[in-house]
Amino acid sequence: MRIVKDGWPLILGIPVAGIVLAVLCRWAGFPCGAMTFLVLGLVGGSFMLYFFRNPSRDIPSDPGVFVAGADGLIRAVETVQEDRLMKCECVRISIFLSPLDVHVNRAPLAGKVTQLGYTPGKHLLTIQNAASEYNEHSTILIEGERTRCLVKQIVGPIVRRVVYWLEMNQVLEKGALIGMMKFGSRLDMYFPKADVDVMVQKGSVVRGGETVVAVLAKGKA
Repeated sequence: MRIVKDGWPLILGIPVAGIVLAVLCRWAGFPCGAMTFLVLGLVGGSFMLYFFRNPSRDIPSDPGVFVAGADGLIRAVETVQEDRLMKCECVRISIFLSPLDVHVNRAPLAGKVTQLGYTPGKHLLTIQNAASEYNEHSTILIEGERTRCLVKQIVGPIVRRVVYWLEMNQVLEKGALIGMMKFGSRLDMYFPKADVDVMVQKGSVVRGGETVVAVLAKGKA
């Protein structure tokens, strides 16, 4: 199992902190406290090892299909007007991640990165529609040959860290790693409504880079 390099400070740091605190407790004459810190350090480090996993995925090769940008549960598929970057009517597909889901994010389509940004904001519950617009989030716009996709990594009310590993004008393959929800819990994908037919619905379980969420509309093929 591959591990995201960003995770190693926590994977190693939490057990080390637990051991140090355990030694101090033992030295101070609190053996129960020493055992507690030792167990917490090992459990915490094991969870971080699991959380920062980066499993391989089978990326569909068909250029006319577009894949999920994250693992999780489809909580909404809706039509919205996106005037800031897409400047058109879009289909927004929202994926919600649980703490047990893989948290690396992948490119829904092949193309060039034409917009990158990070917007400070509120920390509403990510189940709310307003979270997509008003919560702190990153924005990644990928321009493909036949369509484009705006990806938003959205933070929640408690976990507040999302990152992308991209540069402007970088060319991506479909399914390529683009970033990570470091305990973030929602990823939105916007496709021009006229360009795609959606293949998932609310309640669908998806795997980043692997599950087809939309296909190129017949008139665009």
